[in-house]
Amino acid sequence: MSGHSKWSSIKHRKAAVDAKRGKLFSKLIKEITVAARIAGADTQINPRLRAAVLVAKSKNVPNDTIDKAILRGTGELDGVDYEEIVYEGYGPGGVAIMIDVLTDNKNRAIADVRHILSKHGGNMGEPGSVSWLFDKRGWMIVEKDSIDEDELFMIALDSGAEDMTVQDENLEIITSPENFEDVRKAVEESGATTIEAELTMLPQSTVKAEGKEAERMLRLMEALEDSDDVQKVYANFDIADDILEAAA
Repeated sequence: MSGHSKWSSIKHRKAAVDAKRGKLFSKLIKEITVAARIAGADTQINPRLRAAVLVAKSKNVPNDTIDKAILRGTGELDGVDYEEIVYEGYGPGGVAIMIDVLTDNKNRAIADVRHILSKHGGNMGEPGSVSWLFDKRGWMIVEKDSIDEDELFMIALDSGAEDMTVQDENLEIITSPENFEDVRKAVEESGATTIEAELTMLPQSTVKAEGKEAERMLRLMEALEDSDDVQKVYANFDIADDILEAAA
């Protein structure tokens, strides 16, 4: 599992006591609004909206809040017009970073991202400077004790998954973007407990970070993810599990 995947999985386990829950809800609602604006309110023909709604429900966002976000996206309720931007940059030790932004103020967003990177030992990169190091993939984390490993392996492969790996507590499934929904549905119907399921950017290779550099990298991740305009952050760091656990 890549460093970013481990980081995401560990953070999920801490989510029940996360003081930033309100900020998470805001980001999820923003994604639903944009997805509905781009391709309409029908989740059957709008896969991005379908995925956004599923994630929001898994994080216990109220149905009424989800419905209002969709109506704002389709223009049936007044709402903010967000712009989608992807920034690229580097963290401590040359770690590659991709930053997905949804903002109603591009100047504010880029200034904030640049400031955060600089403060934590990173810097902005040119468009295309690191994106070639990442591949878009479907990514799922399943609770290991909720299903037999061999059974899940066959279900995943039969429904189009590319790979499944066994972790200490969980099972990680990787799919192509095209097969993600089929695999997610098959796993869900198996009765297995899905912890995370999303389209993400996975690194082709990783950069090892240790000691103070690793701690600085994780502080950078926290700061970026805490920005109101930042939706998701992807990075190709490889940091020891004990440091990830302590930071989360």
